[in-house]
Amino acid sequence: MKQIICLSTSNWHPFPTRKQQVMGRLKDADILYFDPPVSYLAPFKDKTLRERLHAFKKDGEKIKDHLTVYAMPPVLPFFNKFRLINKLNGQKQARFVRKIMKKHGFEKPVLWCYSPSAADIAEKIPHSAVIYDCVDRHSAYKGMINPRVVDRMEKELASAADMVFCTAKGLEKTLREYNGETHLIPNGANFELFSQVSRPSEILAPPPDDLFNVRAPILGFVGMLQECIDYALLEAVAQAHPEWSFVLIGKTQPDVDLTFLSKYRNIHLLGLKPHKELPRYLALFDVCLNLFRSGDLSKDVSPLKFYEYLATGKPVVSTPQPEQVLEYADVVYIAGTPRDFIKKCELAVSEHDAWKVRRRLEYGREASWDARVAAMEKLLKQKGIF
Repeated sequence: MKQIICLSTSNWHPFPTRKQQVMGRLKDADILYFDPPVSYLAPFKDKTLRERLHAFKKDGEKIKDHLTVYAMPPVLPFFNKFRLINKLNGQKQARFVRKIMKKHGFEKPVLWCYSPSAADIAEKIPHSAVIYDCVDRHSAYKGMINPRVVDRMEKELASAADMVFCTAKGLEKTLREYNGETHLIPNGANFELFSQVSRPSEILAPPPDDLFNVRAPILGFVGMLQECIDYALLEAVAQAHPEWSFVLIGKTQPDVDLTFLSKYRNIHLLGLKPHKELPRYLALFDVCLNLFRSGDLSKDVSPLKFYEYLATGKPVVSTPQPEQVLEYADVVYIAGTPRDFIKKCELAVSEHDAWKVRRRLEYGREASWDARVAAMEKLLKQKGIF
């Protein structure tokens, strides 16, 4: 059985991202999944992170027989700004990983990395191969980072990796310059879960309580409420159609202030919902919204929500970013201006096209996580890593 160390950028709980979907589907593998560390400064910005400072002291959580989750120990802040700090953090994290490896009898596992900062960890952990799975333009994030430092770490990690995966064409273009074994594997969808929406009898009744009094038509968004979402566009549609309801499902990032949306009686912020409950909400959506503002980060993102929308068969209205949505222009309503976006929403609300529903479901099936992981495993076997 293969041994894999996953250095993740997402906590295993509460919401599954690419990392959990991939690790949960790899075959014949014993996996140690490490939640990312919090910095000693982070709890001052987000109080919910306080208990994470001590989480690493707990025993690992066994998710499946072959998969155990540990939390990394806390680290010094500004590691994406000053390389020396990242090196110091890397030493601490590597010691912790080696300790856990010994506990589980791991000798030379495959290191599966998701952050450029892992460049200063990988070299300190015995391993048989390194995989870099790049899911974002990391240097495009705002905050306490130095883009040149982040890009330099990514170049080192990608250059030394035995295999590089990435989620967008822009990322592929950059990373291929560092490593010829770079392969585009976009994000995907849990097709089995979200395709239930196209078969309403499979969705548990009654409807969720917080949608019970929300009138149709409902235009909904599911995902992280972060800085790169185009809230001005949402405002424009809400103002143009006060008779429509707009539902936002997801956690609001600490640096995002959405209090200005409270003045709209037709906009409803429902917060984060359990992943398995999302089909019950999406079943009541008339239209799914993909709302990304133009920018370097949005250009190269691969939103899980978009593929999950496709898997429902529901009409989708999207901005032109990320660029991947353009590949689905035959069944997705794409608009580049607020005026056009309003018009496309009107078309989507009144859509009665069975062919488009079937085609979206086909796209969703093609983008299933089972298919994505199978493509990864095939490449890794060809390379001799698996």
